[in-house]
Amino acid sequence: MNTVHIHTISLGCPKNQVDTEWILGNFGRNIALVPNPSQADVVLINTCGFIEPAVSESLEVILDVIQEISTLNPKPVLVVTGCLVNRYGQSLEQELPEVDLFVDIANQPELIHKLTHKIPLKPQTAKKRLLTTASGYAYIKIAEGCNNQCRFCTIPSIRGPLHSRSMDKIIDDAKFCLDQGRKELVIIAQDVTAYGQDLRDPHALKKLLEKLALLPGLEWLRLMYLYPAGLTQDFLQFLAHLGTPFIPYFDIPFQHAHPEILSAMGRPFQHDPRKIIDRVRSFFPQAALRTTCIVGYPGETDQHFQALENFVRDVQFTHLGVFPFYPEEGVHATLLPDQIPSVIKEERRHRIMSIQAEISQNYLEQFAFQDLDVLIDQANDEWPGLYEGRVWFQAPEVDGLTYISGADVAPGQMIKATIDETKTYDLVALA
Repeated sequence: MNTVHIHTISLGCPKNQVDTEWILGNFGRNIALVPNPSQADVVLINTCGFIEPAVSESLEVILDVIQEISTLNPKPVLVVTGCLVNRYGQSLEQELPEVDLFVDIANQPELIHKLTHKIPLKPQTAKKRLLTTASGYAYIKIAEGCNNQCRFCTIPSIRGPLHSRSMDKIIDDAKFCLDQGRKELVIIAQDVTAYGQDLRDPHALKKLLEKLALLPGLEWLRLMYLYPAGLTQDFLQFLAHLGTPFIPYFDIPFQHAHPEILSAMGRPFQHDPRKIIDRVRSFFPQAALRTTCIVGYPGETDQHFQALENFVRDVQFTHLGVFPFYPEEGVHATLLPDQIPSVIKEERRHRIMSIQAEISQNYLEQFAFQDLDVLIDQANDEWPGLYEGRVWFQAPEVDGLTYISGADVAPGQMIKATIDETKTYDLVALA
């Protein structure tokens, strides 16, 4: 088989997408990505199993693909990997016999060799990664797993303890992505601030960021998933001196604001989160702040929720996501008393998001008619001549977009444009 036609579906977080890109890279150069399972020799589904909706989505996608390929002759080889496999491996094999190959996360590098038993495929010399993100950016995963013991989280049981990648491999990875024309690198891990703790080097993250900041071609360096406990005075001072291309975008998953709920959650930072906000803004007054919140955690009273609501109003986050607590199998919080009814969780989620919608709209209005740099990711699927990009305070996939048009606009470019219109979460710009 000269060319392997692959259809990929990568679910869940960017960390999963990076895994998918490394798997595809291991196929070598004789690979063609196809848009439909019916055109494929191999269908690869990289699943998410973090919370109940993600589990349901992963199972639904697998079943949809099974149905779509059921009448094909020959059928493509169906491969399922990722967090769902790590979490429910044996039971999946029993329930889904139509899947040809289940591969857990640890064995993803060997997936190519396992496939040689299924199709006439000669393993190629591995290359770097096959980037699948839009043209403007690439994700750089610097660590796997997590040592935090948050009582609502399945990640340590799925992905294991913290394991930092070697600095040399990360730098090589970053250079490769920049050589492909990416202008933004988004640094990801379960907790970016924990990088190097297992390497017994307290300065590992600083050394890594210093090296990344010097790479030619890098215009934006964005850090995601910064746990509150890691945003020390010393680290923020370091970032303030790092300078360009670091952008002052802080993704801090607080999860709640009341110390009693934070303590019940087993969060690594259980004090007043306003202190972290004030600390960040003392170094970066114009910082873009993103967070996520969990509502309806067991024992969350109206008073606890009111504290969260006040926190959101007071801080004025640039971006915010809200999730109801899901009682996941195998996590401590599922066994706690005083579980909150689903209808109350949804009501609380809606209240926080309504507040955030107003905050977001007011925040974006300040940029009307200003000239901003816009990084172009891709053409819009529906409107010819319209492109989707982002300004510095918009992270890929999780924040709003900047819709841009103009004569010289093209994917992968950084364009100076005038903000022509502001919406609740998005911007419209003219180049």
